Amino acid sequence: MPEHTALVFKTSANPNPLPEASRLAAFQDLGFGTLFSDHMAVVRWSAETGWHSAEITARGPFAIDPASAVLHYGQEIFEGMKAYRAADGQAVLFRPEENAKRFNASARRMAMPELPTDVFIAAVEQLVTMDAKWIPGGDGSLYIRPFMFANEVFLGVRPSREYIFCVIASPVGPYFKGGEKAVSIWVSEQYTRAAKGGTGEAKCGGNYAGSLAAQAEATEHGCAQVIYLDAAERKWIEELGGMNVFFVMEDGSLVTPPLGTILPGITRNAVITLAKAAGLTVHERPYSFDEMKADTASGKLREAFACGTAAVIAGIGTVKFNGGELVISGGQTGAVTRDLRSRLVGIQRGQIADGYGWVHPIAGI
Repeated sequence: MPEHTALVFKTSANPNPLPEASRLAAFQDLGFGTLFSDHMAVVRWSAETGWHSAEITARGPFAIDPASAVLHYGQEIFEGMKAYRAADGQAVLFRPEENAKRFNASARRMAMPELPTDVFIAAVEQLVTMDAKWIPGGDGSLYIRPFMFANEVFLGVRPSREYIFCVIASPVGPYFKGGEKAVSIWVSEQYTRAAKGGTGEAKCGGNYAGSLAAQAEATEHGCAQVIYLDAAERKWIEELGGMNVFFVMEDGSLVTPPLGTILPGITRNAVITLAKAAGLTVHERPYSFDEMKADTASGKLREAFACGTAAVIAGIGTVKFNGGELVISGGQTGAVTRDLRSRLVGIQRGQIADGYGWVHPIAGI
């Protein structure tokens, strides 16, 4: 493989950015992932050259050949991260090195080239710098989507010899329409998300495509998300369609499913760190659906919450399944959940001192 040499991003401003008045009007009612900033970062890779042609350019479509490998074999990975306006006005990222690390773990699993961490972070920083005006104030944030896909025109079944890495950005509001209200989730007993040896720990598009039928089932039952059981025994709780999950027990301890077939969430890791710093015990262990039902009935299970980059931390109030439903914490977001969310958001937005080196300022904005 070609050796990595430092890449300099060539920048060209979008000649037709969204007019300021329209941008500000759109910011009044932000959804999630429907409005996009003016630019994108692009870096290309080939087996002969390695990473090359880094640029920040006007956001626009790619010209994809019908025989591009990604369209046939799904070689694609992505990340999710955010830029915030801190309390002092500084634009900051949250643990971007961890996103770069996980991106490369996904690349290895999908037989794709790893992207040097400095290139990953430079692409994100320079895009955010170019589109700094798109970072909303208040509770909003700029959601950043780095992704990579196979671009070789070839129908043989083998790793591609050409890839495109790209970063786009979208100003967003709350992931769930109810904001910080507790959400309802549906337990999928028909569909599974991942199995040992599969791609569950990789952040690849196929995992999410495979979740859509289960998510549609959840929506039909009035739920915001689906929760999966393991593929082998259909017994153990694993994670939600796009988030990790935690359970707060009567003794104040937290239980969360272990890694292995689930995504190693960066927010999940931060929650574990913050919980331990607050004196809470965290158990990363298997937790069955039957155990959850029994613990809810007895009162041993006091709270539950989901966590991830998009939703941050969201309380779970109701768990629905074929044959019944469970109401947790009176259907409301519990006190431990609220406290952990407050601590995490406070650090992300510069309202609480960051004692972990998680906040990454972007120079100059």
